[in-house]
Amino acid sequence: MSKGEETRQMILERAAPLFNQQGYAGVSLSDILHATDLKKGGIYNHFASKEQIALASFDYAWNLVQEHTRQALADKKHAVDRLYAFAAAFLDLADGSLLPGGCPIMNAAIDADDTFPALRERACNAMDVWRASLHRILKKGIERQEIRPGTEIDSFATFFISTLEGAVMLSKLYGNPVYLHHALAYVNARIDSIALPRT
Repeated sequence: MSKGEETRQMILERAAPLFNQQGYAGVSLSDILHATDLKKGGIYNHFASKEQIALASFDYAWNLVQEHTRQALADKKHAVDRLYAFAAAFLDLADGSLLPGGCPIMNAAIDADDTFPALRERACNAMDVWRASLHRILKKGIERQEIRPGTEIDSFATFFISTLEGAVMLSKLYGNPVYLHHALAYVNARIDSIALPRT
């Protein structure tokens, strides 16, 4: 990695938590300069605007989430085990251990609204990746007779993500992970309800 690439990476590592915690409007260029110990020129050598930093910071945060999810699923072959692991991966989004501020997709979706369409598009694309992953797990699980035939894949994926994302929000709002633990138990029970007996 070149010196310039290292500097760009450092900017994203330090700016991503700021945007994820404070939102696009809540982060000033001064905040980024303070966090990175750079002058304006050091930032503008790599990014043309705060908007570019925000978008690249979202990409950085989303890559962290994707890698975390990949690792959680890496050694899981059975569809039910993959669903359990996918759900459990949300715990690290709630407690901030993966990235301070919670889930970057939810934060970007709320922050972007209609005022930052490029960020909203990034959040939509990220959510599409999550939904497609769940669709694949469920579809393969049905084909392999691990998941009950007739399981409504899109409805289950919607239930799965909205329940856990809502619980991440509640846990963050109240500063208490119990809400996510309650939701995770309920999601796991729903996973059990579509699982076929193992042979």
